[in-house]
Amino acid sequence: MRKIHPVRRAVLAGAATVTGVVLLLSLKPASDPGAPAAAQSPQGAAQGSAQGSAQESAQGSAQGSAQESAQESAQGSGQDTTAGTVLGDAVRTQYGPVQVRLTLTDGKITEAEAVQAPEGGRSSQVTADAVPRLNRAALTTGTADIDTVSGATYTSAGYKQSLQSALDKAGG
Repeated sequence: MRKIHPVRRAVLAGAATVTGVVLLLSLKPASDPGAPAAAQSPQGAAQGSAQGSAQESAQGSAQGSAQESAQESAQGSGQDTTAGTVLGDAVRTQYGPVQVRLTLTDGKITEAEAVQAPEGGRSSQVTADAVPRLNRAALTTGTADIDTVSGATYTSAGYKQSLQSALDKAGG
């Protein structure tokens, strides 16, 4: 059996290390399955399925009309809203926008609803679990000082910011 010389061993170890580093750096970071719509090239977006486009446009128009009606009702009653509907600012999160609509009666929150929330892939599951909890917490506390939902940190933070902006617009 022949011995490998120490210099040869060092060269092979160095080459293996460099190869490993190059392979690691060439990997792309994982992203949320709901995020590719923003990262797609124009060609990729044009090649999307007709069903997905129809769903997105239906959701967009429904959210848009809900937002417009909420904004109109909030603007119609002025800054100091004690009754009516107020739409919070849309807050961008890592997984998608979050926007809260509040219904107020006598200055108290009677309904809280997320009109925009992250969707797509795992985000839809997290949103389906977190948003009802956040809505209940907003009703219970009547403030934006609500607990973060475990597993939905970014959605919870965006919800709190949008909720606070809606309360600010309502004068509360």
